[in-house]
Amino acid sequence: MSQLIDALLRFARLGRGSMRRSVTDLGALMKAEIGRLEPDTHGRQIDWRMGALGFAECDADLMRQVFANLLTNAIKYTRGQPRSVIEIGRQTDGVFFVRDNGVGFDMKYADKLFGLFQRLHRQQEFEGIGLGLAAAARIVRRHGGRIWAKAAPGSGATFFFTLDDEEAASPASLPANHLVATGEAS
Repeated sequence: MSQLIDALLRFARLGRGSMRRSVTDLGALMKAEIGRLEPDTHGRQIDWRMGALGFAECDADLMRQVFANLLTNAIKYTRGQPRSVIEIGRQTDGVFFVRDNGVGFDMKYADKLFGLFQRLHRQQEFEGIGLGLAAAARIVRRHGGRIWAKAAPGSGATFFFTLDDEEAASPASLPANHLVATGEAS
């Protein structure tokens, strides 16, 4: 219960306080986060594929949390694979993505993804309390962006996000099977 309360307090703080935006090397931030997660990957065969992420004007601490949450999910949901493949990149339209070859999920339940305490897999299958994606969505929205996902059962998942909608593709240009997180979770 104490861990849950601490997690909720951290989540509540994500929507408050001032952001400290600066030009940030997202590639270096991502590499540092992958290194920090190494204990969680010990003994696993993970093929990390990282494209150029470039720089962005953002709050580096908050952006580290987005990457941590998306990478932690990718590590968790690829656990059953003999060789996990986790790809991180930035498309030419400014959209960032984290893709994995894990268990994926059925898109008909995707509307639950970015809500508090929402899970698409049973607790017995995968640990967690359902705050990671909600926190990532809140941070992305604070940066003026949006977050969405595309997946299929048994075929992995890809999480996309932007930091500034002016730089990225408009929602109208997204395929119909993408879920876009909109509004602020409370």
